[in-house]
Amino acid sequence: MTKPVVLIAEELSPATVDALGPDFEIRKVDGTDRPALLSALADANAILVRSATKVDGEAIAAAPKLKVIARAGVGLDNVDIKAATTAGVMVVNAPTSNIISAAELTVGHILSLARHIPAAHAALADGEWKRSAYTGVELYEKTVGIIGLGRIGALIAARLQAFGVEVVAYDPYITAARAQQLGVQTVTLDELLERSDFITIHMPKTPETTGMIGAEQLAKMKPTAFVVNVARGGLIDEDALHDALVAKTIAGAGLDVFVQEPPRESPLLALPNVVVTPHLGASTDEAQEKAGISVAKSVRLALAGELVPDAVNVAGGVIDPYVRPGIPLVEKLGQLFAGLAQGPLESLDVEVHGELVDYDVSVLKLAALKGVFTNVVSETVSYVNAPLLAEQRGVAVRLIADAESPEYRNVITLRGALADGTQVSVSGTLTGTKQIEKLVGINGYDVEVPIADHHIVMLYTDRPGIVAVYGSEFGEAGINIAGMQIARREAGGQALSVLTVDSPVPGEVLERVRAATDAEVMVEVDITES
Repeated sequence: MTKPVVLIAEELSPATVDALGPDFEIRKVDGTDRPALLSALADANAILVRSATKVDGEAIAAAPKLKVIARAGVGLDNVDIKAATTAGVMVVNAPTSNIISAAELTVGHILSLARHIPAAHAALADGEWKRSAYTGVELYEKTVGIIGLGRIGALIAARLQAFGVEVVAYDPYITAARAQQLGVQTVTLDELLERSDFITIHMPKTPETTGMIGAEQLAKMKPTAFVVNVARGGLIDEDALHDALVAKTIAGAGLDVFVQEPPRESPLLALPNVVVTPHLGASTDEAQEKAGISVAKSVRLALAGELVPDAVNVAGGVIDPYVRPGIPLVEKLGQLFAGLAQGPLESLDVEVHGELVDYDVSVLKLAALKGVFTNVVSETVSYVNAPLLAEQRGVAVRLIADAESPEYRNVITLRGALADGTQVSVSGTLTGTKQIEKLVGINGYDVEVPIADHHIVMLYTDRPGIVAVYGSEFGEAGINIAGMQIARREAGGQALSVLTVDSPVPGEVLERVRAATDAEVMVEVDITES
């Protein structure tokens, strides 16, 4: 019997090959040699890569037998997930392999900034003995602010508390109870910026978080404060950071990630109050070995047709064809739910109505959680860690099945309670022979809107001329409205408007529209493709 072919395109630890076992034919290729890669892919059932090999649409098209793409690490910038999904190819990574390494590097940056370790080393190596030039500060009794209290943020909090610091955190999706378990006080972003002596950011990179630390936020920091980014390039506005460092409105910065990598022409590299490393968050022997072993196990599961915990695009395993189209729908409903929630979630019900209840729909609960947390946490969310993320945040999750569905053949509703007592719900379905994904309900309002990349949800008092008001505001801002539906329960009462727009909407534009319409709710939700 012919063994499945596993192609290793980059240098991986020997433990990775050992974890694959004897059931596969292992072949190696230099993934950066494009012709060699495309040729080798012709027979490959699986490919293992790190960050240098580009597995794009062309590469996937050259691999008719390919079942799984495995990235031995966290980031997936070098893998075209959409093309893989279209081709029915599973994509897996190692989402937890680097969390300890990233947390430890963050602490290293904080210590380096506090005690000027890199600059002092460079001076002494150059023959200079300048002790007074490198007087630093102690961490003891200082305040450390963590923006994003996911798994890496929690590890940093635990490690820093041994230094006798006070840890505060900003994370709109963490409950006070979870923060208390970690020994952390939750505060607003502005309060964190104003109080902290050291700030470290650990958020996912989304349209909402890109540039979230800009000139306005840096101006709120103490002139003696330091900021660290070991998460994603672009979370801190690099131009604004450069200006603040030059003007000494903040004391310094530690950077492991950049908008452009490598950052060859970045003026930040020339500043004396900046400590930089070349994206070393996952660069430890232990992280690399854990990543290799993790994806090797996933490859074995995928090629055996079993459920793959760390699949980022499809669940794998035995899922009925009638249920499978609902997976991406429910993930998108989860993202819509999270965008509308705007606060810590305490409970989530995943309600399945209609003919689907005759099948095993447990994967839809996993898909809902994956969608809810996709743009909330900094780590990659998978079908195995999504329930863990919910558990860590104290979110109670139920799957409810009901055969009754009077309006549609099947409807799936995500219904949740927030910490402040409010409730949020979104409903969706698949319609027609093309199985078009549609949003059919928000917070009890009936709508029927095809799910797209960018939506704006507004709740306001219904009155004549209101559509013209926000239509004019968006038009003046160059935002094209591709579709719109308005729902209301009574004339002159509250109206809910769902807009489909062609591009992300800047925050200042949303704020202008909110003011012009006196909207009670004004939320933009951008859907991230799995």
